[in-house]
Formats: sequence, C-alpha cells, structure tokens
Amino acid sequence: MLKMLRRLVAGLSAALVAASPAAAATARVPQSARPALWAVSDADTTVYLFGTIHLLPEHYQWRSPKLERAVQGSQGLVVETIVDTKDPTKMMGALTSLAFSPGLPPLAARVPPDKRGDLANAIKASGFAPQALDRMETWAAAFLLLGNQFRNIGLKGGEGVEMGLRTSFAGAGKPIGELESNVEQLGFFDRLPESAQRALLLGSISTQQDMSKDFGGMLAAWSRGDVKAIARTFDHDLDTSPELKQALITQRNHNWSRWIEQRLATPGSVMVAVGAGHLAGKGSVISMLEKDGFKVRRLQ
Repeated sequence: MLKMLRRLVAGLSAALVAASPAAAATARVPQSARPALWAVSDADTTVYLFGTIHLLPEHYQWRSPKLERAVQGSQGLVVETIVDTKDPTKMMGALTSLAFSPGLPPLAARVPPDKRGDLANAIKASGFAPQALDRMETWAAAFLLLGNQFRNIGLKGGEGVEMGLRTSFAGAGKPIGELESNVEQLGFFDRLPESAQRALLLGSISTQQDMSKDFGGMLAAWSRGDVKAIARTFDHDLDTSPELKQALITQRNHNWSRWIEQRLATPGSVMVAVGAGHLAGKGSVISMLEKDGFKVRRLQ
C-alpha cells in the first residue's frame, strides 16, 4: 500500500518538487524507452492513451518515434490535473483549502513510537515548521514530506512526462485540458480513512534507499512498456484494501473511461495522458473501454 500511495501522490507533488533544486539523478538513462501507448478510434475520432510517470530524473530519455507521431497527430492534450510547476501557488492554495482541521493530535502521535525519530529527521530536512505540520491532516503532512523525499532521490517535477507533453502541445498552440481539478484530485486523498493516511505518512519517511529502489523498479517497468508488471504491482498493493482501490483507482478509471467514450462523439484527435497504473490490468481504463465494446489498439 505504501508504494501505491506514493506513486499516486507523485503527480500532485510535482509543483513542490519543482520549487527546490533536485539532487543528482539516481536512475540510469535507457538506450531506448518504449512506454505503453494505445489508441481507440471510430470513423472520425482518435483518442491516444498514454501511460505516464509523473516525476523523472533530469534528462531522462522517454520519447520515441511512435509517441512523437501520436503527439503530432493530436489536436489537444488532456492530463489528470494541471500542476503548475513554475508557480505552486494554485496547488498550495488547493492544499490549504483541505489540509487543516482543528483538534488534531501532534504529527508524532500519528506514527508508531519507533518511527518518531525518523519523522523528526524528515521534518527537519524538509524545512517545514513542525507546528504547521501538526495542524495538518495526516495525508497533507505526508504530501509535503514526500515532495522533499522525491527531491532527495533526484526527481524533478519539470522533467515529468506530463510537463514534457504540456510543453510540446503549448509550443504548438494546441489546447491542454484536465480530467480533474487540483482540488478534486486532492479531495480523493482528503477522504481517505485515517489508517490509509497514516500509511502514507510512514511512506513519506522511508529511507532514501527504499524510495530509490521502489522508484527504480517502477521506472524500469514503465520504460519498457511492461504493462503486466505495472498491473501486478498495483493489484498486489490494492487487493488488500478494496476501499482504497475503489476510491483512488476504480471510480476515477470509470469517470475517465466515460469521458473518453463521450469524446469519441466529437470529430478530431486528442491525447489522454494519465498515470500508467490507470491503464494497466483488470479494472483499468483500457479494460473498461473494451468491456463497453470499444477496440483499443496497442501502438507501442
């Protein structure tokens, strides 16, 4: 569960990761990345579906000729939510609107006693005032601490796939939309049960070695387009918590697949770029579209 929650929150941490300098990159640049790419179409519409990874080390090479052709052939881009990495004010405003509640116990009381030293070290390294984090709901404090963890293993929000695609589409004068607002996406975490929020907090104070290992495995599977490996990881992490799976994956996949089906009624072409886990395995956007009778073609 810790790994899955970290991956889901990575995209929302992008603005905070971009706000500070990144450490040296920890992942090796692949010779030839081939992230998974699909298309679903009818007589006059094509929707490209691209599974993304939200944060990347600097100069990571992930574009391919097939992906570039899909980008060039798309009249617009739609992402999960638009995170402004150059100006985190909007994201911080959304976070602030949900993050604070009265009467919360100190953050240290929300982790096991043997983890309180690790938490104190993580807070010190983050630069955030402990008193401010104590006033935050658990998920929000974890969110801020995770941003610092991502920086420490060399990840940059400005290097993420969504940012790269947005730069390409904006440079070509093409529109960019979002499936969820910042507040809507943060709301999914705000509504998590406290047990899940505390699991996320523990994940935010994991060692740099554990974070690097987890990210490295995820990056390797994504780079080679290994949808089965991505699905196995998400299924393993989620099967122990049906409530989390419904709230963070299944319901959102349902919403997005309905959006895609409705978009097919409008002529033209568009690229939909969402986290790779949402397009992998049972209950994915891909499987929901196929269940509704749409033919989804794997292009890469």
